[in-house]
Amino acid sequence: MGDDLSLYPQTRELSGVLNGPARFLPGNHDLDFDAPAEHRFDTFKAQLGPEYYSYDSGKVHVVALNTVEYPTKADPAKGDYNGAIDEDQLEWLRNDIARVPKDRLIVVAAHIPLLDFADQGSAKHQVDQVREIYEILEGREAIAVGGHTHSLENLRKGDSLEGWSRLFGVDGLPFPHITAGAISGDWYSGRLLEGGYPLAVQRDGALPGVLTLDVRNSEVKERFTVRGDDGSTQMAVGLNSVRYRDWYAVNRSEGGSAPAFEDPLVLTPADLAGTTWLTTNFYMGGTGSTVEVSIDGADPVEAARTQQMQGEGQLVGAEWSDPVAVQEQLVHGGSVADRSMHVWRVDLPADLEPGEHTAEVVATDVHGREFTETLTFEVTG
Repeated sequence: MGDDLSLYPQTRELSGVLNGPARFLPGNHDLDFDAPAEHRFDTFKAQLGPEYYSYDSGKVHVVALNTVEYPTKADPAKGDYNGAIDEDQLEWLRNDIARVPKDRLIVVAAHIPLLDFADQGSAKHQVDQVREIYEILEGREAIAVGGHTHSLENLRKGDSLEGWSRLFGVDGLPFPHITAGAISGDWYSGRLLEGGYPLAVQRDGALPGVLTLDVRNSEVKERFTVRGDDGSTQMAVGLNSVRYRDWYAVNRSEGGSAPAFEDPLVLTPADLAGTTWLTTNFYMGGTGSTVEVSIDGADPVEAARTQQMQGEGQLVGAEWSDPVAVQEQLVHGGSVADRSMHVWRVDLPADLEPGEHTAEVVATDVHGREFTETLTFEVTG
């Protein structure tokens, strides 16, 4: 609700145009800020439904959690929120899961994710009781879905990050975790499109959109549809050149007012000599995905993932960024996609001849689905 609870009736009305039932979860912008903890979601419950619940759909058991603790200080007027679930909800979860047959897929949904990449070093934006939740789900086929971070993440079983280990004692994910992004993208930032709404490139460089879980029995496949798209847009391909990194360094602090980066698809000999990467931001890419690049029809080369998700911390800066997203964000506003867990890159040959070149990029997800994009760029004499 964007902290404006008068929007609840309109939200109820708008949900009526969806192509199926709408079930809601409370987030940190849906709070009764002037209420004590036990009444923090009274308006949400009155207008939309319970703050946590579960239901079955075929062989899927969906558990919807309230992961927003508020207030965290004695005076609610000066309060703050935190990612957590209380003891009553934790006990309810134990009893709920205990009655679910072992052959069911369990989907755990929450606003503040159990764990995520974007805020991996912040306890506030992840769930304090994540280890207790893992213990309750031990041995179960499960997948977790979250929101909150305004970024898109497809975290796979076994992924690990320094922040998860340090803050929560979690050294590897026991099942996939997907952060679904936001329809509002990066808080309605950026240039306006023809439809009258902002581009709002998200924090990780992905465009705003909708996550869908396609489930057959207990097998689940995730897919992402860019807002207003037919589902064909799955990646952004660009060039991370010396000239781009110099422009980034000069304008990093000028978010929303930087001059446009001129000729982003033109490379000089100095760019090639100083290392230029062809980058692919594969929106739903994760551990087990691959990206291959063919230059001018040559044999494809496998690109390297910039963030390996093997216990390291976040890699941040121009060399780890998505240049396509950053060129939008620094000029038109919003966060800066200077880190991402789904960017791949491949070195461009330093001896590319002057003239026009074509790169064909084939990204393959963890389910074997292939997506192809082509980028045409120029090398100057």
